[in-house]
Amino acid sequence: MTSPVIHRVTTLGLAVRPIIWPFAEERRAEIAAHFAEKQRERPKLWNGRVLLGRDPVFADGHFAATYFETDFASFLAWRDWGFPDPTVFNGFGMGALRTSDGAFVMGEMGQHTANAGRIYFPSGTPDLDDVKDDALDIPGSVVREIAEETGLTAGDYRAQPDWHCVVTGPTIAMIQVLNLDVPGEAARARIEASLAREAEPELSAIHLVRETSDLTPSMPRFVTAFVVQQFASR
Repeated sequence: MTSPVIHRVTTLGLAVRPIIWPFAEERRAEIAAHFAEKQRERPKLWNGRVLLGRDPVFADGHFAATYFETDFASFLAWRDWGFPDPTVFNGFGMGALRTSDGAFVMGEMGQHTANAGRIYFPSGTPDLDDVKDDALDIPGSVVREIAEETGLTAGDYRAQPDWHCVVTGPTIAMIQVLNLDVPGEAARARIEASLAREAEPELSAIHLVRETSDLTPSMPRFVTAFVVQQFASR
């Protein structure tokens, strides 16, 4: 298994283009059957439109790629079947909430979601709401996902300018550190209060990561690689 590679960049150039994805077209019947099975397991799954990437290039502090639109069912099948099209990657933004006492804040995905039980920073597969002027707005996506999952708004944290792009096989997580002015327990209590007001929150629990010993197998490799690097540089 390839070890994660982390590229630190200051700018993102992610064009959105109308591209036909052969995998989605050629395996449409199989994809539909697979999604129907997943919906029986988790009826809340919705086959919306999402964006996947191709042709990633890292150079001179800049990350460039081309994104295209597809349906969530095709993305889910591609992911569950071991990423059969190696020309495509899943590239998304993540907001690494860091409290005033140095803890990272992560959420545990609810049982009704496609990533049930997984623990990571607020994030989501980009969709059409994240497109502005034919480009993918990852900073805007991060702000939106943070608000939807935790109730925190852009006024609650200070975003660092750099992006830590963690490449793990067919996944590229674009992680931005977001500094909170409150300690970990206060941040967790505020987010939990926000979740309690929702009928069906996306997150089922909030975890604080203060040391590498707090990392668990439920956290994706791109998250643990980023956290290990951050703690090593403290």
